[in-house]
Amino acid sequence: MEKEENQKSSSIEQNQDTVKESVETDQSLNLENKQEEDKAPKEEIKEPTPEEKIVELEDKVARTFAEMENQRRRFEKEKEDAFEYGGYSFAKEALNLIDNLDRSKQVLESDDKLKETDALNKILDHLDIIKKDLISIFEKNNIKPIDSLNKKLDPNFHQAMIEIEDDTKEPGTIIQEIQKGFTIKDRLLRPSLVGVSKKVIKKEEKTSENEENNDENKEDK
Repeated sequence: MEKEENQKSSSIEQNQDTVKESVETDQSLNLENKQEEDKAPKEEIKEPTPEEKIVELEDKVARTFAEMENQRRRFEKEKEDAFEYGGYSFAKEALNLIDNLDRSKQVLESDDKLKETDALNKILDHLDIIKKDLISIFEKNNIKPIDSLNKKLDPNFHQAMIEIEDDTKEPGTIIQEIQKGFTIKDRLLRPSLVGVSKKVIKKEEKTSENEENNDENKEDK
């Protein structure tokens, strides 16, 4: 028994010595590394000169003033747009009044019972007066109708709805105004809906086109 206990005690002491040696070795390596780091030359942090600091400050001030100027211009533009076009949505909605007057005239004029009666003529005259007054009010507020009839189609102001065969006009000429368009100052409020002229297709050409279409349909089948 005593022999076994002595062996165990001796084994423990050997392990402790091994651990102690390992710790001392690590400490020695750390100390050497630290000494080498201390010996290594450190990079010097260069302090900017007063002249360099002044140049840097001047650059920051210039950037700040430029940004402030851009913001001022942007605010001025927004303020100007709000003043010039603040009533854009209202004006666009108000155009429905003119549309409704035109529709009312068309309904009354197509009524067989009212045709060629004094009552109808008086009503139509009153509707025309109201429409002229409305347009006059719009024009005083820089809302103007677009001149369309007999003009060349301009996609910036006109929207073609139909094509009408007419050899007396150059193709693409507006010969019918379905709905009048308006501008507010230099901005489009709504485009004119129009019908434009196109070249009259002769019977021979129509027949040839139909035959070509039929041939294409047969080939597809």
